[in-house]
Amino acid sequence: MSHTADGRDWLAGLPALVEQMRERWKLRLGTPFHGGSCSWVAPAERPDGTRAVLKLTWPHPEARTEGAALRLWDGNGAVRVLEQDAELFALLLERVEPGTELGGADHLPADERLLMAADVLRRLWDADPAEATALGVGPVADTTATWADLAERQAARDWPPQLDTGLYRLAAELFRELPRSARREVLLHGDFNPGNLLAARRAPWLAIDAKPMTGDPAFDPWPLLEQVDDPFEHPDPHRVLRHRTALLADALGEDTDRVRAWSMARHVEYALWSVDEDDDLEDSIALLRQARTLADVAGL
Repeated sequence: MSHTADGRDWLAGLPALVEQMRERWKLRLGTPFHGGSCSWVAPAERPDGTRAVLKLTWPHPEARTEGAALRLWDGNGAVRVLEQDAELFALLLERVEPGTELGGADHLPADERLLMAADVLRRLWDADPAEATALGVGPVADTTATWADLAERQAARDWPPQLDTGLYRLAAELFRELPRSARREVLLHGDFNPGNLLAARRAPWLAIDAKPMTGDPAFDPWPLLEQVDDPFEHPDPHRVLRHRTALLADALGEDTDRVRAWSMARHVEYALWSVDEDDDLEDSIALLRQARTLADVAGL
């Protein structure tokens, strides 16, 4: 965020924005949380003693409809909105307590965490995608079309042979074809990773930090599958990925092949950006080797 002029301008105005929202919503604010990359988040308390969280986000397209999606979910699988200023990208949210992340629940087996997360995802997908569209939430096809264009440009560049550009071309095809061939459309979370699932009192787990889109539900699972623990660190990643994609697809009532295809495409998406920042290409080559494993699992 500090690398762009818009980001620096927003950061410069952040103290005044914090004070503006504190005064408007009559909040007592605590020490800000750490770890966010494009938002300022702090515990808050309303005049009636309600414990809340103030979230102020650097204005960017992915965050534009977060509040709209949260209002549509209305607490069903996700954190509730207490107040909102969409123009200022400001949200006052219910405080999720104890608030520990699913990603930190290492005492639970990975399969158990996947199934608990699947219950949350099913709840989120219950929302009406037509209502989301009416509120301005865009289709996943728009995002993946941009990724497809970038994948084709990256594939056309002159790379060393260790970088498997054929995976860029395959991902570009999937980014265009998978949204078109989806059998149904839902309101997607968009960034359903274990760090965005928090333990709560009113429900076992609640989702936060949505980047909402509408489209194929099989788009959503990959960050969860990848980060519940690292499947590529297991002695047999193929076996682990086959098992987990099948387990989660069954729990979600989705087609296993589509979950696997989206997983491969979304993993390649990481390498669309890394090659421009990766001086020796080692990280990007490793990402594409992992994507080849996913392609094998998907039969692609």
